[in-house]
Amino acid sequence: MSLLGSMTTAISGLTAQARALGHVSDNVANSQTVGFKRVDTNFTSWLTRSTLRLHLPGSVEARPDYTNTVQGTIEQVENPLAMAIAGQGFFSVAQARGGQGGDVLFDERQFFTRAGDFAMDRDGYMVNGSGYYLEGWRMLPNGEPDRTNLAPIRISELVFNPVPTSRIDLAANVPFNVSSVAAVPTVPPATSWAPAETPVSSVIQIYDALGNQRQVTLDWWKLDDDTWRLRIEPAGDTLTPGGGRFVDVNFGGVISAGPPAVTAPPGTISSITPLANITGAVPPPITSGDPAFLGFTADYGFGPQAVQLRLGGYGVPTGLTNYAGTEYGVRDLSQDGVPLGAYSGVTVRENGDVAVNYDNGQTRIVARVPIVAFNDPDKLQRMDGQAFMRTVESGEARVTDVASNGVGKLVTGSVERSNVDIAAEFSKLILAQRAYTANTRIVTASDEMLQDTINMRR
Repeated sequence: MSLLGSMTTAISGLTAQARALGHVSDNVANSQTVGFKRVDTNFTSWLTRSTLRLHLPGSVEARPDYTNTVQGTIEQVENPLAMAIAGQGFFSVAQARGGQGGDVLFDERQFFTRAGDFAMDRDGYMVNGSGYYLEGWRMLPNGEPDRTNLAPIRISELVFNPVPTSRIDLAANVPFNVSSVAAVPTVPPATSWAPAETPVSSVIQIYDALGNQRQVTLDWWKLDDDTWRLRIEPAGDTLTPGGGRFVDVNFGGVISAGPPAVTAPPGTISSITPLANITGAVPPPITSGDPAFLGFTADYGFGPQAVQLRLGGYGVPTGLTNYAGTEYGVRDLSQDGVPLGAYSGVTVRENGDVAVNYDNGQTRIVARVPIVAFNDPDKLQRMDGQAFMRTVESGEARVTDVASNGVGKLVTGSVERSNVDIAAEFSKLILAQRAYTANTRIVTASDEMLQDTINMRR
């Protein structure tokens, strides 16, 4: 029994070392594979019988020891869609089973990977080098991700629709040290008011409903030390209201009679008085800090377009002011309209947002990439292409935002290399080779001793 047991034990040792050699071979072969996790070897002894007086040879078994939680080296690459996870967690990915474009059929099973070498394919999907499709949360109209559903991310918004201007922001100083106009109509403006004095002006480009650029001129005349009159002229407007668009802006003085009374400091807006074809001014009661704005309507042939002109706040020097000077100074003049935009590229932000960029300077967030965590990632089932599947032993998949609930950060423009150490693998190779050779010697010795035992009857 001991001779046969020694031989069978040695044979199990040969099998175990052969498996260990296979693990080393797999690791070395995948030392440059993105996201690959090496497989170490865990040897387990199985006993036949062992007491204080007697021990019979048993066997040894080589089991894989997975290193899914061991971080590989993060390397920067030129691909802007590549991602690496610095810390724990996996990307959620899907596998295609056929179809193309918007009709791609995906496997119902859920896969996970650390291989973040994603690139956009011809159908707009983000696919890694092993053919797995990146999944994420779609963005809701309110700008928040839909965390109830994971789906393959597809970049299909190749055009950014034009947005008509609805708001103009003006921050400027109308100079106090200039002369007032000579003539002011008693009931402005019964007719279009155009005094001989040259006004101070601002010209801003806005956009209509089709994305065409339009010009709006803001002309200012000083009526007295505390009042300036504004005329708004949108070029190309089909409404052309009689008398024009006029409003008086008053500086300093009472904002609200109260109680309690509120007074604006000198040089800041105290009231806005619409004169003709102006809407949207703030009605009383007004307090210090309330937004100071007015509105007007233009029509460029596509229906009325309401535009709000914001001048800062009442009683605060945040927008339009009337301080000392002889020159009209514009600090900021902007609007919220957007022309038609064409696709120019896509990037992934550090919080996981997938942003589509357009040549009109605009950006649209189409999805957010989450990170998936497990209680025991080393118990995941390994699949082809550096992918994994959930098992009972690994625990449930927890889908969470980047850098939260114990998952790692997202490193964009980078990939995670294999966690294989070639020097360590060569050391394992030598040990496996020597152990295998030693087991063959035991098999040979056991065979010779058995042969001697058989020859005893001769």
